[in-house]
Amino acid sequence: MSQYRMNGFQMMPPVVKNLLIINVLMYLATVVLGSRFNIDLNGLLGLHWVGSEKFEIYQLVTYMFMHGSFNHILFNMFAMWMFGSAIENYWGAKKFLIYYLITGFGAAFCHYTVLYFVDISPALALMDQFLMNPSQETLNALFAQIPQVQSMLHQYASNPTMNDAREFVNEFRTYYLNAPNVVGASGSVFGLLLAFGMLFPNQRIFFIFLPVPIKAKYFVMIYGALELYSGLSNNPADNVAHFAHLGGMIFGYFLLKYWQKNNTQFY
Repeated sequence: MSQYRMNGFQMMPPVVKNLLIINVLMYLATVVLGSRFNIDLNGLLGLHWVGSEKFEIYQLVTYMFMHGSFNHILFNMFAMWMFGSAIENYWGAKKFLIYYLITGFGAAFCHYTVLYFVDISPALALMDQFLMNPSQETLNALFAQIPQVQSMLHQYASNPTMNDAREFVNEFRTYYLNAPNVVGASGSVFGLLLAFGMLFPNQRIFFIFLPVPIKAKYFVMIYGALELYSGLSNNPADNVAHFAHLGGMIFGYFLLKYWQKNNTQFY
């Protein structure tokens, strides 16, 4: 890894400080606008699927500064300060910010790539199949892929005919594409965690829930394995974008290796 000299250690280096401020302000704006004016800021600035009517290109950046709950932002901001401060002091502001943004983009790419092949593509294929050939067989296949469709159909029409089902599925297709929405700095934070483990592998990490301190390299490996297990378990109830976390780590790893190989300098 190329060496970058620090001009004095800062507990709150500038990029980390500004990222913390922006994230906190955006969270406060989300809460206030939502409660007082019924404006869904997460819906506007969170990252929707590229095939959605709600997708906008700026969401690739804005989604990183949005959070769904107090615990969500608290964990991310604490981790950003804890790991990000050491990394920015070591690298400098420019390199740190580039890394942070690229791992955020990588997190979004990995999340939606997995989501497309696992959920979106099979579901769209079944919907299109039913719309072209409305039958109980194709409708049952759609129920099996997306269980909530059956209950939503009966809300749409109490005793639905096949024509009702066709009209509903045609409307549901748009709803389904608009539904996915990712918010949070977690992808970039996991990229920072990976970078910390590679830059300071033997640095011991102390956490309340750990009985003993653990070296950063082992903490990263354990956390990465847990995220992979959780992602493969595919439990929709946990509402966590595990492959976004892994995407931040994966993109971070290859970016670090690229910089190392090319001895990339930042001024």
